[in-house]
Amino acid sequence: MAKQSWQATGRRKQSSAQVILTSGTGNITINGVDVNEYMPYQTLVMDLKQPLVLTNNENRFDVIVTVKGGGFSGQTGAIRLGIARALLKFDENTDQTRDDAYRKILKSAGMVTRDPRVKERKKYGLRKARRAPQFSKR
Repeated sequence: MAKQSWQATGRRKQSSAQVILTSGTGNITINGVDVNEYMPYQTLVMDLKQPLVLTNNENRFDVIVTVKGGGFSGQTGAIRLGIARALLKFDENTDQTRDDAYRKILKSAGMVTRDPRVKERKKYGLRKARRAPQFSKR
């Protein structure tokens, strides 16, 4: 019998992450590499594990991630949203009015909402999006 899995997509800034949740022992693999080797900072690892920690599933699921684009911070946010969405798919058959429903827990922590902030485009006559050239009186 094949293992049951739940798949979801998360996006943040320029990053896009495909997340597959399978029952397992808590291993997280990003692009074929262990999470602690892939992410340069332990705070980013803690950040992407947050949905699993909030729902007490750190050692219940194996997470396989394929992530593209952006930097480490954007990739972490994309993975976190993907994990949260996959957990919602896993928990969709339970009664959502209960206090221990994953949707209530994750929504109150702000994990279900996609962060819409992206880099603003550069405008002509300026150095960056809003930074103007330095003014010289003389």
